[in-house]
Amino acid sequence: MTEPSTTERRTPANPIGNGGRIETLTRDTSKESMVAVLDAIQKRQRFLLTSHCRPDGDAVGSLLALWMTLNAMGKQAEMQLFDPVPVIYGTLPAADQIRQFAGPMVGFEPDAVIFLECDSVERSRLEGLEKKILINIDHHTSGTPFANVNWIDTKASAVAEMVYRLAVAAKVKVTPAMATCLYTALLSDTGSFCYEGTGANTFALAKDLVDLGAAPARIAEDLYFSNPLSKMRLLGAALTTLQRDGSVAWLWVTHDDMVRLGASDEDALGIVNYAIGISGVEVAVFLREMADRRIRVSLRSKSTVRVTHVAEQFGGGGHENASGCTLDGPIEAATDRILDAVHQHLRLHAVSKNA
Repeated sequence: MTEPSTTERRTPANPIGNGGRIETLTRDTSKESMVAVLDAIQKRQRFLLTSHCRPDGDAVGSLLALWMTLNAMGKQAEMQLFDPVPVIYGTLPAADQIRQFAGPMVGFEPDAVIFLECDSVERSRLEGLEKKILINIDHHTSGTPFANVNWIDTKASAVAEMVYRLAVAAKVKVTPAMATCLYTALLSDTGSFCYEGTGANTFALAKDLVDLGAAPARIAEDLYFSNPLSKMRLLGAALTTLQRDGSVAWLWVTHDDMVRLGASDEDALGIVNYAIGISGVEVAVFLREMADRRIRVSLRSKSTVRVTHVAEQFGGGGHENASGCTLDGPIEAATDRILDAVHQHLRLHAVSKNA
């Protein structure tokens, strides 16, 4: 499974960066929210599309599909991310059109900026966007209505589902290229259809996307069966640290491990899933020491245990069963802090379940 972004969230003091009027504040699946987004798009011509830094599959796939949708509507659109597109998503149609840098795009002045699954301007790490007209499309429970137009649907399996609905509402023909991007986003963000929240609508969307030209076997091969040797070596190093205490398992790698094995940040994605795959384990934690000695933490859980509540305690977020955050080092202290929070959450969860 791919890893959701675990960027530390920063909530701005003024959630509406440009001081503009909020056209809709919603966390439901109401048609009015989508219509408000579509109306905002139809009224404008030039758009900058972006997402959170360290983009995951839903961010990249949805970004590409929305870019294609806007092109089909006769709009001008550019895609910009702070970090590079992960290698496993680099073969997606038009992935080479995504620009990677922080500053304003020279020669392109957007009428609006569309953020996909990004809970603040700061989390994109792009510069100079605060005074723009902002449109926010998100499905995370940690999503915030920071923009002028907000569509937050926590019942959607992925932002890809929302982009698909938007394309259909705009009467845009979903091409095989768009279907490929959306299916990739859906597959990765649902943990290969394993996470809580995956339901009949998820599989109905997957069927539609396959009917429209997505090739499931080829997409799965690109995502899960094209790993570099460095990733396998890093996994081996992590597994030697694996520990378990009751229903909690954890493992880690140091920055020295990363350097010694020639591993990239991408190579660490998905390692936590080997710990959550242990029978009887309800919560898994993977800690990775970064070059600045801060610790990136990935959390996974099963069933009704919501690790997003743990991540949010440390400024992180994500999905209910797949979240992350960043802690100060050293790694031993970070391990103690996150495990204490996990055990406390499990105790509260047991109390509420038995109430």
